[in-house]
Amino acid sequence: MTETLVKYESADGVAVITIDRPAKRNALSVELCDQLRRAWESFQASETDRVAILAATGDEVFTAGADLKNPPQKFWQAVPGVGVTLDKPVIAAVSGLVVGGGVVIVAMCDLCVAADNTRFLYPEAKVGIAGGIISTAVARLPHKIVMELMLLAEPLPAERAYQVGFVNRVVAVGQQLAAARQMAKALAAEAPLVLSLLKRMASETLPSSPVEEMYRTQRAIDTVMQSEDAREGLAAFSEKRAPKFRGR
Repeated sequence: MTETLVKYESADGVAVITIDRPAKRNALSVELCDQLRRAWESFQASETDRVAILAATGDEVFTAGADLKNPPQKFWQAVPGVGVTLDKPVIAAVSGLVVGGGVVIVAMCDLCVAADNTRFLYPEAKVGIAGGIISTAVARLPHKIVMELMLLAEPLPAERAYQVGFVNRVVAVGQQLAAARQMAKALAAEAPLVLSLLKRMASETLPSSPVEEMYRTQRAIDTVMQSEDAREGLAAFSEKRAPKFRGR
């Protein structure tokens, strides 16, 4: 039986998506990222959930970044807005260490509530590996702050993240989820069509990095290559018959 590494809870128009792998410091494994992608898909498809909160189990480590023993080769699929198109608001509720891919995920959320012990850290330059998707943050943060985060690989504490606009609110440790719920409750009561329109227009206004566009293109290709029509086309060719495409 597959271990549940991402919990999805829904109530009052709000989905709470929780990274739940505390024994491994919430490290991003292949399985965890796959479950996170499916959680985003469920949120987008939901007729009742209007807002999502992304949280993690424990207050000391939101995520330690990629699980180096089981690294997610398709991490990008778990990134909201890149791996899955979302036209509903997403709030990150973070605390403790937010490392590597966790910084990317938070950058792609619409809002962020951080506990005062939060530290954002992107260590690829010190580790010697890079996927490049952190470059998306340049469109969402001041250029020199992102360069500092990427190149110096020094922790960005919650208060400074707030000052430069990466975080909306800083709260006491343990209060980040409650504060995010309060924000989500307000959003869930607003007009969903307006929220969707404004989010979509904001996304289209923001510049996109080459890596971001590459992954979005790959997602579009994967949708076609993994479709029923693709399987039908290959089967029809093999069976020497006319294909019956269904547009899905």
